Amino acid sequence: MTMVEIPASGMALDAYLALPGTHRAPGVIVIQEWWGLVPHIRTVCDRLAEEGFVALAPDLYRGAATTEPDEAHKLMMGLKVAQSASDLAAAADYLVRSGCLPADRVGAMGFCMGGGLALLAPTVSPHIDCAMAFYPAMTWPEYHPAWDTYRGREAVIHQCEADVSSTGPEIARYAAAIADHGGVAVVETYAGTPHAFFNDERPETFHAAASRLAWDRSLAMLHRRLDGPF
Repeated sequence: MTMVEIPASGMALDAYLALPGTHRAPGVIVIQEWWGLVPHIRTVCDRLAEEGFVALAPDLYRGAATTEPDEAHKLMMGLKVAQSASDLAAAADYLVRSGCLPADRVGAMGFCMGGGLALLAPTVSPHIDCAMAFYPAMTWPEYHPAWDTYRGREAVIHQCEADVSSTGPEIARYAAAIADHGGVAVVETYAGTPHAFFNDERPETFHAAASRLAWDRSLAMLHRRLDGPF
């Protein structure tokens, strides 16, 4: 587990890299919540490595991080979708060129803000084959993914019950658009869950049973899409 620098357009892009014990393994891009590249995201990478994946979390805020919701909101709203798309494509390229993967495709897993970007990810790189979007936030006016690029790709959206009234209709439209363009999008809703139910560093929101189920579903997708045959 180490920090690496990814060649990217614009400013340098650092990322947290977690490697499994095997020589070659499928790759996953892990995309941060609005807090930044905080310990929870690193822990998700470590857990993926323990499950046999190469996990890479790019620092989309380039060094900024916070525990204050107001500051996190400012950081999120200051993020440019085009730059983030470029950063995710660079992260995918880095994994493919690393020599650690068995093939030239990777998955994207993200949370809240990162969930929205994970859903976007298969549209920004030919290498990003599938997305796992946990309670995605799509708050930017310029967020308009090219759903027609989803043909043959797959997404699972882990929706918390608390968000259904706010983001549910938008998520349903996006899932339908993906399906209309030859992709697969499954929306899983977890009863009794608040936003950020997967974050075990926030006891006020963590939901152990839903977290385990969403994790198992995500791993199943990653194995199905990335393990082969190639």
